Parts: sequence; structure tokens; C-alpha cells
Amino acid sequence: MDQEQRNAFKEDFGLLIEAGFIAVKQLDETSAGRLFNAAQVISPSSVAPRIGLGYIALNKLELKEATKIFQGVLEQEPENLLAQVFLGITYLLTKPKREEGEKLIQEVLTKTDDPTIVNLAKMSLEWGEKDLKAGKIRFRYDDGSKKKQKEPGPVEVPYQTP
Repeated sequence: MDQEQRNAFKEDFGLLIEAGFIAVKQLDETSAGRLFNAAQVISPSSVAPRIGLGYIALNKLELKEATKIFQGVLEQEPENLLAQVFLGITYLLTKPKREEGEKLIQEVLTKTDDPTIVNLAKMSLEWGEKDLKAGKIRFRYDDGSKKKQKEPGPVEVPYQTP
């Protein structure tokens, strides 16, 4: 797509990003990914679509992928507070990096008064304190190195007409 074609869709960029986040909330990973990728084509230098793709990975608990994406965003835009909070949340879910995640999120709270980011940061810290540290939620991290045994599934019974 050349620059002239991109410019024709520039005004749709924000709509694509918002629709992508809505699709994530509706658990429609395919549509969300397509929307964020379309937004990336319209504005290749923007980090917003990559934050969306990182958010998909975070929701799927693909922590390595989410970490990679959010770190990449922060390399390009070190002061992107949303990416910093999301990276902090990713670290909260990784026990050895939990303290680093808390620090990242607390740092965001000292840098902004944006109510949306402040709310996300505070809720994340509260969740980390109440549920993760208290051991109410346990994640078993699977790095994919062990071959998983297939669990027996439901028995298929052919449908018979009476």
C-alpha cells in the first residue's frame, strides 16, 4: 500500500484501534488481530497497533510474546505509559519478575494523572497484592519444553436417527 492509499484511510486509524480492543474484550482474537494489523498498515510507525497485539498476547497469557512486544514499544517510545503498565502486568504474572512489575507500575503512577492509566495501574497493583501475592490465583508456566500428553477427550457417539 502506497502513501496515497494510506492517507485515504488515516481517519479510520483510531476506529480500527478501538474496534480491536473491543474485539479482544469479546474474545474475538482473529478480528482483533486483523484490526490491529490493518491499523499498522495505515500508520506503520505507530506503536498503538503493537500495543493492541501485545494486549492480545497478554490476555492469552502468552507472557513471552507480550513481554517482547511491550519491550519493543518501550524501545521506540520510552515514555509510553500504557505499554509500561502492560509490561508491568506481564511481569506481575511472572513470579521472578513480580517485584520489577510492581516497580514499573508504581513508576507510572508518579508520572501521570491520566485517569484511565492511573485506574489501570492501581487496579493492577491491587490485583497483584490481593490475588497473586496471596496465592489465590496460581499459574503454571509452560515454556513448551516438555511434550504434553494428550488428554482423553469426549467420546464421539454417532448420531442415529430414530
